[in-house]
Amino acid sequence: MNSQPRPIPPESPASGLLDRAALALATLGPVGRMPLAPGTWGSAVALVLAPWVFSPLPLAWRLGVLALILVAGTWAAGRAGRLLGREDPGCIVVDELLGQWTAFAPFHLSTGLGGWAFSWTGAMPWELLALFGLFRLFDIIKPWPIRAVEKSVPGGLGVMLDDLVAGLFAAALFLLIRLFV
Repeated sequence: MNSQPRPIPPESPASGLLDRAALALATLGPVGRMPLAPGTWGSAVALVLAPWVFSPLPLAWRLGVLALILVAGTWAAGRAGRLLGREDPGCIVVDELLGQWTAFAPFHLSTGLGGWAFSWTGAMPWELLALFGLFRLFDIIKPWPIRAVEKSVPGGLGVMLDDLVAGLFAAALFLLIRLFV
């Protein structure tokens, strides 16, 4: 998949403020335009931001943030896809933010002088990397029902939902690993 969007000429409809905002949100600014594997870059940004921006929130707030990202990302991904002439170009990475943070949602990360820790699982940074890897694995290989969601739901919602489901799978598998390891 070509991760680079086609250029948008200044006289195009994308010159409007809402179109520029949709493109900026859908690509997480410059992140979606990173060379090689923009989805992994989007997930990496989510990983780096989570301990400071997302995980310190109470669970109810984290769920609210995920809902907000789902709604705003659906709008941005749909509009950006139309502007770029492809439904799900690789440069759209807001879905990786949603999926990665969905994988982190059941856990409470904190930052401090002592480093990162989960409040109720005692997870260490390697576990953050495990969640990162699990999400990327599910997002790339797309086992059922992730592939089915991607194929059956059109537009921006489909772009977002397959990563949401991949994040749920990653969190569930991680919880099973934690239970038995």
